[in-house]
Amino acid sequence: MRIRREHLTKIVATLGPGTSSPEKIDALFRAGVDVFRLNFSHGAYEEHKKRLDAIREVENETGRPIAVMMDLQGPKLRVGQFGDGPIDLATGDHFRLDLTDKAGDQSRIQLPHPEIFAALETGAELLLDDGRVKLRVTECGKEFADTEVVVGGPLSDRKGVNVPGVVLPLSPLTKKDRADMEFGLEAGVDWCALSFVQRPEDIEEAKILVRDRALVLAKLEKPAAIDRLDGIVELADGIMVARGDLGVEMPPEDVPILQRRIVRACRRAGKPVVVATQMLDSMVERPVPTRAEATDVANAVYEGADAVMLSAETAVGKYPVEAVEMMNRIINRVQKDDAYWKNLASERPEPEATTPDAISAAVQQIGSTIDAKAIATYTTSGSTTLRVARQRPEMPVICLTPRTDTARRMAIVWGVHSCRAPDARSMEDMIETAVHQARIDEFVETDDRIVITAGLPFGTPGKTNILRIARIRPKDELHEVSGF
Repeated sequence: MRIRREHLTKIVATLGPGTSSPEKIDALFRAGVDVFRLNFSHGAYEEHKKRLDAIREVENETGRPIAVMMDLQGPKLRVGQFGDGPIDLATGDHFRLDLTDKAGDQSRIQLPHPEIFAALETGAELLLDDGRVKLRVTECGKEFADTEVVVGGPLSDRKGVNVPGVVLPLSPLTKKDRADMEFGLEAGVDWCALSFVQRPEDIEEAKILVRDRALVLAKLEKPAAIDRLDGIVELADGIMVARGDLGVEMPPEDVPILQRRIVRACRRAGKPVVVATQMLDSMVERPVPTRAEATDVANAVYEGADAVMLSAETAVGKYPVEAVEMMNRIINRVQKDDAYWKNLASERPEPEATTPDAISAAVQQIGSTIDAKAIATYTTSGSTTLRVARQRPEMPVICLTPRTDTARRMAIVWGVHSCRAPDARSMEDMIETAVHQARIDEFVETDDRIVITAGLPFGTPGKTNILRIARIRPKDELHEVSGF
């Protein structure tokens, strides 16, 4: 069977206890999922492997490449345990955090992270329990921090700690993450999402370990990462706007502005960008979203994000398939709005002064002028497809690649319809293969036109240098071809 998506902005769905069966995974895919996320903060390796195997079975049955993203947990900063149960902190109280390995009380608690104390300065703020409790440092040393409670509230064992505005001397990869990464890469994931990214060097560290076995996606959830945004975008293969954690460490009113800034930076660089967290959160419990949630998803689509992500909605929610269907409906509705296309066109990035960029920009312009029904891109690494998708053309982008891993990786990219296809051996072969794929996937009919781009010599990564226009003729006739 053939499955052709109507939505151009892709859908990422997280698998969990409620969506681990092959039947559920198949239903989610048919509802519109392009990328499945495996959250390595939860679950055993055996569970993740079963889910991945089920995804690949759906891929085999449908003939559609499906991307699998592993999301690493990253370092989790937490306080210790209290001796007599939870406490209540009041505004103005004095409270100490230290390395002492003993139960906490009303005046102190262990914080078993010396790297935090090494980075703290007087006046720094600490957020506990997702920001519900706020402390300000009044005095600190290598093994302690005396604080004043700015926002009080209850505090219990093992609550999380955030340190906004401070670059912590921590690798984003813990011992657990390194083991998880190796397992996931051996199992065959396509994207590796890196948590707790603070600087470009974090991406370099991850890429050394990944060794081209997958693409690296940087999760932006720390204010420090925003300060180094351009460098992180340059080194990462993709970006996730992790709005939940950003919203803890930054004022909520800043998050929409940062989301837009990150999406624009990724569009300029031609890197896929995923908007995540609480998009249809009420659908964890209800069969329909709030109007505000529908607007939130629509706004991410209007901004030109490559993908939008569902987390708890599909991992543990009561209505996982309905959540995917709703997201699909919102995306498709936005795509019918003329304002959507005008906005994408107004923010189309300027091509660099290179032959591949010039060809990719020309593909979009020519396709629009002649009302082409699709753009076919031949690619080995995915770079040609990414360049064309960066232009946000008005027609779908067919990614033709001989590599299974490239076809899967491109499934996260805006507007891309990935296909496994043998590399072209000649110009005639290139035209025939592209037309054949466009026809069997029902993008074109007789007399329609498609634009085709590739690189010579065929199979050479990064060599986008030719463009052809083909008018589809009946199967027993030669296609009309022109171009340069």
